[in-house]
Amino acid sequence: MYETIPPLTAFGAGILSVLSPCILPLLPAVLATSAGKSKIRPLAIVLGVSISFILMGVVTSIFGAAFQSHIGQLKIMAETLILLMGFSLLFELNLLNIFSKFPLFADMNEEGSVSGLLLGLSLGVLWIPCIGPILGSILAMVALEGSTSNGAFTLSIYSLGFAMPMLVLAYSAHFSSSKLRLISMYDEILKKGAGMVIILFGFWMVYHNHFRGLF
Repeated sequence: MYETIPPLTAFGAGILSVLSPCILPLLPAVLATSAGKSKIRPLAIVLGVSISFILMGVVTSIFGAAFQSHIGQLKIMAETLILLMGFSLLFELNLLNIFSKFPLFADMNEEGSVSGLLLGLSLGVLWIPCIGPILGSILAMVALEGSTSNGAFTLSIYSLGFAMPMLVLAYSAHFSSSKLRLISMYDEILKKGAGMVIILFGFWMVYHNHFRGLF
């Protein structure tokens, strides 16, 4: 069984994910008008996004549990994925652009909490190209743990970190699109820093899993 991802790490990863320049500037269009129509709809959107992430964690955990007898190969897969995600962030490789071609499954302008929930569920998938490297690294670790309860818990904490900035934007009148674009300019530095951390962690995993006893 692999070491559980610290909750603070998962929470920070969620916050960093929402700061992506292809997500942050668009959030007012998704959330601001929703709050004006219904105070509950932004919560429904955030809940939908969170459910999609948690489901990814559960499915990944089930996959990991099914292949625990091949833990050696699973570790190599996780190490490779984490290193790829790190290099993707560092060099902006955009490995997951294929998902960006899917259409929205719900109308952003439609009123009601049900449509908000469906919109949130679809956004959890549509935003994979933007948050894929960070989310992919979290899911790789969840697969190694092979525990559905830990997977659901870890992605719940990740979703909480992702949700908090969204809710602040939804219920605040102090954030304009121009201000958010200004904030997102610093995301380039954050992404490269996160990429370096993920790469170093990936190489640490390689050393810990395969070379620790040799040195």
